[in-house]
Amino acid sequence: MSTNGANAQKMGLRPGDVVQEIGWDEDTDDDLRAAIEGVIGAEMLDEDTDEVVDVVVLWWRDDDGDLVDTLMDVITPLSDDGYVWVLSPKTGHSGHVEPSEIAEAAPTAGLVQTSSTTLGSWIGSRLVQPKSGRAKR
Repeated sequence: MSTNGANAQKMGLRPGDVVQEIGWDEDTDDDLRAAIEGVIGAEMLDEDTDEVVDVVVLWWRDDDGDLVDTLMDVITPLSDDGYVWVLSPKTGHSGHVEPSEIAEAAPTAGLVQTSSTTLGSWIGSRLVQPKSGRAKR
């Protein structure tokens, strides 16, 4: 399996997951994108989709604006068990975001960071919606 295929699996993606991609630009990792689409068996949806999604892949750079506002926007189409991967350039790369910035933005946006991992030249931070105490009907 390729490194990016393994990276896509590290992200917890499964065949059939509906994945929305936000923040694509010339610097995104096309091999990782292809590996994600290979695992889920479909193309990722763009930021204009109206569908409910299982996972949001957010490519985020230092100069992309307010992370809290963006996170609050991206969780709108997220399913109850859905999660967000914030992918930012590794230290030493243009657009690097300090991990503390992501860790501080998550709770303000109503999310909890559960893990982080290196995905090629990007760092991925997995953010989830906290489980509510009330039963669902």
